[in-house]
Amino acid sequence: MGSRARSSLHVAALALLLLQLLALAPPPHAAVAAASEPPYTCGAGAPPNIPFCDRSLPIERRVADLVARMTVEEKISQLGDESPAVPRLGVPAYKWWSEALHGVSDHGRGVHLSGPLRAATSFPQVILTAASFNPHLWYRIGQVIGVEARAVYNNGQAEGLTFWAPNINVFRDPRWGRGQETPGEDPTMTGKYAAVFVRGVQGYAIAGPVNSTDLEASACCKHFTAYDLENWKGVTRYVFDAQVTVQDLEDTYNPPFKSCVEDGHASGIMCSYNRVNGVPTCADYNLLSKTARQNWGFYGYITSDCDAVSIIHDAQGYAKTAEDAVADVLKAGMDVNCGSYVQQHGASALQQGKITEQDIDRALHNLFAVRMRLGLFNGDPRRNRYGDIGPDQVCTQEHQNLALEAAQDGIVLLKNDAGALPLSKSKVTSLGVIGFNANNAERLLGNYFGPPCVTVTPLQVLQGYVKDTRFAAGCNAAACNVTAIPEAVQVASSVDSVVLFMGLDQDQEREEIDRLDLTLPGQQQSLIESVANAANKPVILVLLCGGPVDVSFAKTNPKIGAILWAGYPGEAGGMAIAQVLFGEHNPGGRLPVTWYPQDFTKVPMTDMRMRADPATGYPGRTYRFYRGPTVFDFGYGLSYSKYSHRFVASGTKPPSMSDIAGLKALETTSAAGAAMYDVEAMGSEACERLKFPAVVRVQNHGPMDGKHPVLVFLRWPNATDDGSGRPARQLIGFRTLHLRAMQTAHVEFEVSPCKHFSRASEDGRKVIDQGSHIVMVGEDEFEMSFMA
Repeated sequence: MGSRARSSLHVAALALLLLQLLALAPPPHAAVAAASEPPYTCGAGAPPNIPFCDRSLPIERRVADLVARMTVEEKISQLGDESPAVPRLGVPAYKWWSEALHGVSDHGRGVHLSGPLRAATSFPQVILTAASFNPHLWYRIGQVIGVEARAVYNNGQAEGLTFWAPNINVFRDPRWGRGQETPGEDPTMTGKYAAVFVRGVQGYAIAGPVNSTDLEASACCKHFTAYDLENWKGVTRYVFDAQVTVQDLEDTYNPPFKSCVEDGHASGIMCSYNRVNGVPTCADYNLLSKTARQNWGFYGYITSDCDAVSIIHDAQGYAKTAEDAVADVLKAGMDVNCGSYVQQHGASALQQGKITEQDIDRALHNLFAVRMRLGLFNGDPRRNRYGDIGPDQVCTQEHQNLALEAAQDGIVLLKNDAGALPLSKSKVTSLGVIGFNANNAERLLGNYFGPPCVTVTPLQVLQGYVKDTRFAAGCNAAACNVTAIPEAVQVASSVDSVVLFMGLDQDQEREEIDRLDLTLPGQQQSLIESVANAANKPVILVLLCGGPVDVSFAKTNPKIGAILWAGYPGEAGGMAIAQVLFGEHNPGGRLPVTWYPQDFTKVPMTDMRMRADPATGYPGRTYRFYRGPTVFDFGYGLSYSKYSHRFVASGTKPPSMSDIAGLKALETTSAAGAAMYDVEAMGSEACERLKFPAVVRVQNHGPMDGKHPVLVFLRWPNATDDGSGRPARQLIGFRTLHLRAMQTAHVEFEVSPCKHFSRASEDGRKVIDQGSHIVMVGEDEFEMSFMA
């Protein structure tokens, strides 16, 4: 059998349905006229011969001239996220805080989707997009966000172009309310997402050198660092002191930020609320100035999370006075405070000698440099490089198609017994749709969303597939503390097939809310089992949630034929789910997080250790270090097709160790007596010579065309038992292929032993252990011995 087939009648019916729904929705840009003139400096009326307006000068010189012209009062006024105008210099007000986690949003203060432009493309929540394992998709989403952000600004509906996304904290604990915002639990994958998304937003190519003096929009990687707790059993993010080893910082918590800076060239970083080893991150010089700026070469501005400066004094008691808090963050390297605390207490901190004017000037240089890189000191932005981006480039059909593609490619098929899916449109004459999540479009959006281009519920789309579609909510909400199970049972017993839409919502997981349990809330399990028992054939369970849930009961219940995880799939999520259910799209998503059993909740969320401790029963965290049972593994996902993978021996050519001169002299011994090699001591030339290709043959055995992520892992013999702290396995490469039924393709991965075979030692150094290193793809693997 070949690729999916659609009847022209079916396509026409769905198109008509969507046109009807679109007609009911307010148009995203009811008028193309600008709401007002966009803010800018150095326009036609600017005084002549002003260096900060001279585009021919280097940005650093322009910034220095501007800052030198400002009074101390004017300088301090610029240190909050709402920076007022400096009228005598022609500098307009600027708002630093805008959001664009998975689409331009009106959360924050800088964007106003209340004028002619009233919507923007709303992509799936990041955790679902990550499940595609497709960096090119992530990059294209970033590109759309950058374009739509600039369009909103050019249309006079924004007071800033700095967007506080992406969230690249590692999804360490399944209970974390904001895990949904992240690309998952793997630091390599998260770092790749950060790099390509940032490049897309900022107007850069997906790879290669960048023009750092030019920004389409500014992306900001957050929350630096070791931030992944909201409010767990009374411990809040505002006062939490994360105790983190150097080893865990180096191989788990910090790598995504390093990639964001070095590979993505992000122009913004946000420091987090929490302390790390006693020091608030926004007051940590080693973190902000030494690590980010000096070691990684960060070029941009650093903002605090909102009111994070005030809590250093008010909640944490780290600073004895407000002025001490201001001094702590400015001297650490923070540039702007989300909030007004630094603006309020900056002058008294200066008067008391706790900061100098040079401390303020340092911050202002970083802030105004970003505004100049955005072109906001080059006259009217509508007449400059990005000036042709207008409101007609928001919510375009191309952008909405990409939102659909992202949702399709992220959906993960977790169970499919006896071919329960796909459903047959010709055979399903009546359909029961059960669940609170089926008939509310906002529940598809996750958090930090903006007004979407169109809102369509899964129920509305399914009604376009099966004329006789019957609905019962079954529960009042995800909490499911008010039920109507008899009504749901009656619907289930009266139809050919049943699809349940269950899971979580933003009352269960979001910013400031962590979960205490991993099971489905309230009476959801009772509702699902009652419906499954009443149905005429095994039911389909669709889970809408960001964090993992323990659905072991559904996994083992033969009356539940299939399980789909659809995350929070965005504005096109209803259509994407329906297309997967009816076989018009072949699911290929893979889980970007481990799904743990409920028993994992015995582990304190406050324990930041990644590695297991068998002596105390601590199981470790994420697929790299966790020793315990799972509901579903990281990287798990089924398809309607069967795929096979194997390494091609002729194309996979590990290097000869004898070619690396002096390697034997670099050999050292770990505390456990094992031989190892320090990567830094080996040097970049040796590391470059060690790189080799690994070629994988992938075949789609049919019966459908499909997109298929190829994941390459590294493992070591006895990794978790040798005292080295090595992961059990770790992802070293991934690529998504589109393969027709029965098609074979070869994909080449570059393996870099210095990067992929190394681990972090207890003191944070990157070392390669002597001995076997095993590269795996699917069920195939090959071994390479690293020895001088």
